[in-house]
Amino acid sequence: MTRLLLGVTLERICKAVVLLCLVHFVIIMILYFDVYAQRLDFFNRFNIRNTSRAHPYYNFSRPNGTVHSYTAVTSAGDSFTPSAKLELNLTLTEKPLLPCPDAPPGLVGRLLIEFSSLMSMERVQRENPDVTEGGRYVPPDCQPKEKVAIIIPFRHREHHLKYWLHYLHPILRRQKVAYGIYIINQFGEDTFNRAKLLNIGFLEAMKEADYDCFIFSDVDLIPMDDRNLYHCYEQPRHFAIAMDKFAFRLPYAGYFGGVSGLSKAQFLKINGFPNEYWGWGGEDDDIYNRITHNGMKISRPDIHVGRYRMIKHERDKHNEPNPQRFTKIQNTKMTMKKDGINSLHYRVIHSAKYPMYTNITVDIGKPPPRPARG
Repeated sequence: MTRLLLGVTLERICKAVVLLCLVHFVIIMILYFDVYAQRLDFFNRFNIRNTSRAHPYYNFSRPNGTVHSYTAVTSAGDSFTPSAKLELNLTLTEKPLLPCPDAPPGLVGRLLIEFSSLMSMERVQRENPDVTEGGRYVPPDCQPKEKVAIIIPFRHREHHLKYWLHYLHPILRRQKVAYGIYIINQFGEDTFNRAKLLNIGFLEAMKEADYDCFIFSDVDLIPMDDRNLYHCYEQPRHFAIAMDKFAFRLPYAGYFGGVSGLSKAQFLKINGFPNEYWGWGGEDDDIYNRITHNGMKISRPDIHVGRYRMIKHERDKHNEPNPQRFTKIQNTKMTMKKDGINSLHYRVIHSAKYPMYTNITVDIGKPPPRPARG
């Protein structure tokens, strides 16, 4: 009896041990597979991160964490390989630039303008590393509202040009202007024709870019305030309203000389500028007449903002006052339809892009013989 009870007890103990071992085995297996699954998940995530570094623009948000091959199709039916799709995704995810402000925050106001320090083109280039070949610049941090071509009639003024570029490039960059600078150089030594060179500058600039605004500036005039914003307005703009040579006053109500600006539409509406003003004087008054005869008005900055300093110089040779200018000014209404951008003839001799400007040398022909006095 005692042996029977002992055997039953041992049997129960053995079953309990076996059951305990079985439970232990099950628990071990559960823990083992759980750890294995965690480790597998870890390595999968590790591989995904490595792959994402190699392909930063793929989408890894799918539950299985795998990279799928695909072909994208545009609305036009064009198919893209994955690499082309990546470029498309990159373009779509770029945030558009905000419009450039009407009053840029980097303006400083009144400027100290002096011409006594030594100036070189190398210095100008060092001071303006963001300006690209041909004297082009686009603000990197905002979307400009228009493209501006700055046209300078030119001959034998290299010294003045260095100072002009030295001051104007920083001013224009602070104003957030997208611009290009065009020096229209008259070939030869015949009588100078400022307005015809400006017409040529308009056409030549339009060959390079779809400019919206054109600013016509003498090379010897430097603005004294960067709040005098170089862009176009609802009406033709006269910028240089208060020059030092005129004691910082407007010489007369119809004065439109020095620095002026017209939009493309305004310029074409007046048929550009006259081509028949050879020598000094008269063309700016003719331009003023063209503007008023076409129902437009002149806009100007505040007289304290529109101040300019002129680089002093002697009167250029072959740019003597035009004795016919007063007669021509009186006939603007009759001549402006046939004398202008629609009657322009010239020949480009040489065109070159320099780091700070584009130079275009042109043959504009010879002036007609002047009638004998008396």
